[in-house]
Amino acid sequence: MSDIHTQLCALLDQEGATYRVIEHAAEGRTELIAQIRGNRIEQSVKSMTLQVRLTRKENIYCLANVPGDCRVDFDGVKNYFNADSVAFAAKEKAQALTGCVIGAIPPFSFNDQLQVLADPLVLQNEEVVFNAGRLDRSIFMRLSDYIRIAKPQIVKIAARSQ
Repeated sequence: MSDIHTQLCALLDQEGATYRVIEHAAEGRTELIAQIRGNRIEQSVKSMTLQVRLTRKENIYCLANVPGDCRVDFDGVKNYFNADSVAFAAKEKAQALTGCVIGAIPPFSFNDQLQVLADPLVLQNEEVVFNAGRLDRSIFMRLSDYIRIAKPQIVKIAARSQ
């Protein structure tokens, strides 16, 4: 399996996206990486793998994408899927589904078992930035290209951190 960073750049090139890759110190925490990259924190897209328990016996997984200054609203995800409960996926499961270490997960899915959701607040930026499958690489790209290529389901799943 090729690494996610390589797959992501190949996909963006294939789709004619306008983007740039920057190299930086390895960091996955949103507040710190925004300072390193020099971007506004709300321009960052945080991607978290969630386990959605539809019933006692049926689970699905989704990639929840929210602005860097927000947290995931589990109730929003729960309501969207009409699920029994929602929680962060176990670290090992998240890494298996995304092919990335925690903190490096881009807001794209290369796994059919991982649905992509994005909060409408993400749409407030003309350009978004995110860790690109590696802790030492980030991508800045036009929002319109992100939406066109990742095809996220736009769902109210973010709450502004206080």
